[in-house]
Amino acid sequence: MSSALGSSPVRITRRTVVLGLGAVALAGSGSVAYGVGVEPMRLAVTRYRIRPMAPWPEGLSLRIVAVSDVHACDPFMKPEHIRRIVDLANGLGGDVIVLLGDYVRGTRAFTTIVAPAEWAPVLGALKAPLGTYAILGNHDWWADRAACERGHGPTLAGEALTGVGIRVLQNEALPLRVRGHEVWLAGLGDQLSFQRTWWRYGFKRMGSDDLPATLAAIPKGASSILLAHEPDIFPQVPAHVALTLSGHTHGGQVRLLGYAPVVPSRYGRRYAYGHVREQTDLVVSGGLGMSGLPIRLGITPEIVVVDLSSEAIA
Repeated sequence: MSSALGSSPVRITRRTVVLGLGAVALAGSGSVAYGVGVEPMRLAVTRYRIRPMAPWPEGLSLRIVAVSDVHACDPFMKPEHIRRIVDLANGLGGDVIVLLGDYVRGTRAFTTIVAPAEWAPVLGALKAPLGTYAILGNHDWWADRAACERGHGPTLAGEALTGVGIRVLQNEALPLRVRGHEVWLAGLGDQLSFQRTWWRYGFKRMGSDDLPATLAAIPKGASSILLAHEPDIFPQVPAHVALTLSGHTHGGQVRLLGYAPVVPSRYGRRYAYGHVREQTDLVVSGGLGMSGLPIRLGITPEIVVVDLSSEAIA
């Protein structure tokens, strides 16, 4: 009688190989089906509690709710799904809500356009005590060829947001009065605005961003938060900025066991996703929609909540 660990050799036949390859293919197709049909429609809330390295008012807690990379399109991000996101965001108790760019469609494959007249009023229902503020992303520029070719806004996406009462920040900063304290909110122009019309401006002008001008509006010693669609600006952000909030990367959009093979950043995976602490603090949202290929896998669409406090644990 042979034992359970019998010594009989395993015969590798042509049929065994075919069956094995078939099993791998089925597993792969199942993952793709999940990444196309299931995960893009999920919705998570990711929370961070951060005690800023930069100066921050003693005893002040500020909750920021961040919505990024909506990429409105049919069938993945129709107005009714965006309304679900808005309802959830409104219920998270944010002092302020920020939109981090890329509202228009990011992928042409298997999708159709949802016009700004349809998605903007839905986002216009976002409400917080200190207001809702937005910046633009690269796709908001690229979808508006006229704005790209003239080298400046307004863009169709920006006008749509402004039309529903959302303040769009373009290389500017404004003060927020928070329970007796003042915190400045700065919004950077997009760093890739003119990438697709480089032939017009040359490689020296790829974006509409101006970080020095944006931060110059903030009084010396004031606490500040920077909104920047692409996180690649982060190495240039000075230490006196308490927090930079970014999107754009989608967390890689496909993450295998937490590893993103492709990240749209010249820094690779350094700023791919989550909380990064270097000279100051950065949080990169995984966003909500999709760009390039219509698939999300291993990175659930998310709304980000950041609690900034002098007493929080980073």
